[in-house]
Amino acid sequence: MKLLIKNIVFLFALLLIGCGGKEEKKKDGFSVTRQKTETEKPAITPDTEVTKASERIDLTNKGLGPVTTVTLNPEIDQAMASTGKEVYDKMCLACHRIGKKFIGPAPNGILERRTPEWVMNMILNPEQMVKEDPLAKDLLVEFNGSPMANQGLTEEQARAVLEYFRTL
Repeated sequence: MKLLIKNIVFLFALLLIGCGGKEEKKKDGFSVTRQKTETEKPAITPDTEVTKASERIDLTNKGLGPVTTVTLNPEIDQAMASTGKEVYDKMCLACHRIGKKFIGPAPNGILERRTPEWVMNMILNPEQMVKEDPLAKDLLVEFNGSPMANQGLTEEQARAVLEYFRTL
């Protein structure tokens, strides 16, 4: 029994000697030291200012789809615009808000930036537009890759929505 106690005391002493003498100094808080990486960023000068796709003006592009020409009367057809508002509220409001960026771009002022044909083709044929139209591709990137859903509207419904956009 004495031998067992002596061995336990001896092992305990070795343990204290082996682990003793080292002091770990703890630092207050948490810190991470990182090396700064050098990456080349393209120089943006006032001459190379980038315009968002939703703000870019392109009144020559007619887009890709069934609509090749649209004739807008000087006066807004209020009955058609009213129908367009109903269609917009039912089918478009989930992603588009008047006057502000939402899931998709705001529709107000769209005819100051796009041709009527482009707007209607985007409504009627969003899949092909996003694949092949440069402006639609840029809009897809700007709006975080959220493609416009094809709502299956007829040309008459799309034309009514376009007329509604003229009232905004």
